[in-house]
Amino acid sequence: MSEHRRKPPQPQGGGRAAARRGQSGSSSGRAARPRGATGSPSDSYGSDSRDSGGEVHSHGSRAEARRAAQRGGGRRAGSTGPGRGRAAPSDQKRIIDYPRHDKYGWRRWMPSWRLVTGLCIAFFGSMVAAAGIGYAMVGVPDLAKTAKAQNNVYYWSDGSQMVATGGERNRQIIELEEIPKAMQLAVISQENKTFYEDSGIDPKGIARAVFNMARGGNTQGGSTITQQYVKNAMLDDQSQTVSRKVTEMFVSVKVGTTKEKKEILAGYLNSAYYGRGAYGIQAAAQAYFDKKAVNLNEGECAFLAAVLKGATYYDPAGASSIDPVNASPAKNKKRARLQMQDTLNKMVEYGHLDPSIRAEYTKLPKVQNPRSNTALSGQIGYLVDLAKAYIVNNSEETGITADLLEQGGYSIYTTFDKKKVKALEESVQKVYKKNIKPEERPEKDTHVQFGGATVDPATGAIVAIYGGADATTHFTNNADATGAQVGSTFKPYVLAAAMKWGVRDPDGDPDQAQDERTQVSEKSLYSGKNKLKIKEYDGAIWQNEKGEQWEQVNDGDQTYGAAPDYKIDLREAMRESVNSSFVQLGVDVGLDKVKESAMDSGLLESSLAGTNYPSFSLGTSSPSAIRMAGSYATFAASGEQRDPFSVKRVTSSKDGTVYTHKIQTERAFTSLVADNVTDVLKTVVEEGTGTNAQLEGREVAGKTGTTDGNKSAWFVGYTPQLSTAISMFRYPDDETIKNREFLKMFGTGGQDKIHGASFPSEIWADYMEDALKGKESVPFPTPKPIGKIVNDTPSPTPTPSPTETEEETPSPSPSTSEPEPEPSTPTPSETETCRPFDFRCKGEDDTGGTGPGGADVGGTDGGVTSSPSPSESEEEGNNRGNGNGGGNNGSLFGGPAG
Repeated sequence: MSEHRRKPPQPQGGGRAAARRGQSGSSSGRAARPRGATGSPSDSYGSDSRDSGGEVHSHGSRAEARRAAQRGGGRRAGSTGPGRGRAAPSDQKRIIDYPRHDKYGWRRWMPSWRLVTGLCIAFFGSMVAAAGIGYAMVGVPDLAKTAKAQNNVYYWSDGSQMVATGGERNRQIIELEEIPKAMQLAVISQENKTFYEDSGIDPKGIARAVFNMARGGNTQGGSTITQQYVKNAMLDDQSQTVSRKVTEMFVSVKVGTTKEKKEILAGYLNSAYYGRGAYGIQAAAQAYFDKKAVNLNEGECAFLAAVLKGATYYDPAGASSIDPVNASPAKNKKRARLQMQDTLNKMVEYGHLDPSIRAEYTKLPKVQNPRSNTALSGQIGYLVDLAKAYIVNNSEETGITADLLEQGGYSIYTTFDKKKVKALEESVQKVYKKNIKPEERPEKDTHVQFGGATVDPATGAIVAIYGGADATTHFTNNADATGAQVGSTFKPYVLAAAMKWGVRDPDGDPDQAQDERTQVSEKSLYSGKNKLKIKEYDGAIWQNEKGEQWEQVNDGDQTYGAAPDYKIDLREAMRESVNSSFVQLGVDVGLDKVKESAMDSGLLESSLAGTNYPSFSLGTSSPSAIRMAGSYATFAASGEQRDPFSVKRVTSSKDGTVYTHKIQTERAFTSLVADNVTDVLKTVVEEGTGTNAQLEGREVAGKTGTTDGNKSAWFVGYTPQLSTAISMFRYPDDETIKNREFLKMFGTGGQDKIHGASFPSEIWADYMEDALKGKESVPFPTPKPIGKIVNDTPSPTPTPSPTETEEETPSPSPSTSEPEPEPSTPTPSETETCRPFDFRCKGEDDTGGTGPGGADVGGTDGGVTSSPSPSESEEEGNNRGNGNGGGNNGSLFGGPAG
């Protein structure tokens, strides 16, 4: 049989049966159409897919195939070969049907109502279970344990204990019956008027606190008295975390359900902090009024309720060591009085106080001395305040807030040298007792105060301070911010700026770069003429905004230098403290650069006066003694600046060491600049106004300073090992005196006029002899020549000769005060006859300020922030430096104007 007649092969699966199945499929209309039947070009690319019964489905195009696949039906189970579909989802039921097996597209991803309901039930069920467990696990705080607050222990630099403080009045528990009803109602009216009706927690307050923590902000205290009581009682953990807040909530709920309201109220009043180390109403009554709580009247109760807002800002004595700007006595009194009056008004509004009784209390009650702890007498209180302020003001580094510090349990290792603190106090007292006699000279010798501080140039450590006669009677730390202007002790910053930046080119732009300026040598020549008309750097006569010319006066109306130009070099100008020379130099350099140099050396911008007037160069600013000592220490360390600090290390009874100070050094000046400034300041002590500060066998550099109106006098000096600043001023210590201001010192101590060369330098020398006893005598570095001789003439160092006062008529002064006659002063020849340690010698000095010229008070001196601005001082009326015009309204003629 031929090949082409061979019988075709039969289909697998049986002939007739298969045929029947094929016919059946065909008759039912499910037979696949031939490819291309639709006439579409894309149909030829369609793919066949067979189901388990052998049926053929045509999907036409690739797009249809993809859509079918997405619906789960494009590629049926049983398909084989490349490009065939995945298996369809199993029909087996799942515990959680998600994504949903019987839905397609976006509906596949939408949870069913059964799933949502189940999850909600599970979530709330777990929350209830967690709440039940939390409620069961927490305990009700035992108030008796809160009475065991710990002291903070302060140590001297040698590791010996200085004082333990903080626990002497802590938490004296009394029964509710011993707490006046007025105190109970005052707290309820101010803090939680629904106390007797609420459940003990405030969910909104808790949510707000958690939200603040999530944002990185501070948490807020409990909104109800119950929550505040729980917070106070939980001494074992004072961290501000979400877990802490959750725990407080559970404890508050448990306290609210297990304790009576009167027990909760008594617990709160017995555990709350009222300031002054007083925890509990009994301790507070003793701290503020020296009486038992049961004897408090309605006004005193309302006041103590106000103090609960925060003792730092409501104690009438103020908390200037922590926040001198916002916690001054004046601001605290105003704040406390307003809060007290608000509490009394609410008591009347809620029916807790009769209006006739309320009318009796319109003023703050009289409170007693804030330091009744005799362990804080003498200098100890000032030292403790300084260390506390340093810790709190650097809480980002120490991790210790004011609240945590008050809770106690810390060991604080300070930088204070016990022997040096004692030596400084004895030196001040020696001079005071010998010369200051308020009984004999009440008009001249009352309210005389001294301040002092010593800083180690190598580290910045504050090794000694003198804050005043006694910390328990004189509350302001005179080593810290006082508002006393520094006078001519500011002149080294002018010289440093001239050596660092140089004087401006008269033909250049006002904002000249350093390489466009002329670096100044100490041999540069400037006029020593009295009533010198100050010129702008471009030669024009300086005028204020009123068109008035500036004429600078020297101390005693004295002119230095020989006619006709009266030029002297800067070394002599510094030695004799000649105002006219340094005012002109400051203008030539630019007062902005003088300010920058002062800040580079370590002074705070908040303590510096404005630079609108040339008198800025003469010390119208008011840094503290600590900052002045630290700033001069920068020169002693050849230009390396280190911020003053008072705490080396802090340990906790719970957490071990929590803070260790790290010395940070900044390069303020090159050693060339700093050592040349030191060399000039050596001349001041060896031959000039600071001869009383000479030390036998030691090199000393320093500067005297006396301010406008003779209202303050300074001596700041240093050796390579120690830098010390001594201030003297008259300022009433009585806070009841309104509009207090600095008093003049003409005739004080039996002297015609107080200079930095008199009592301040005498104290400095007496103290430094003791402080450096046994230490090696170290010389200053020998500086290399610096800069160029500006204003050079054939005779760069003419012999100084005082001349008669110029006959020029002074221009009107922009100041509101009139110059007063200046007492007679000695001539330079008299100064030259002074010998070392001749403390009664009246060597020449100058007045540093020009006109009233007050300034902002300095801050962060081992832990104190900046003080009030001039506007704040004027508003409060009793801040130091009031009425002094912010340093920008100085006398036109400067010097001894007033």
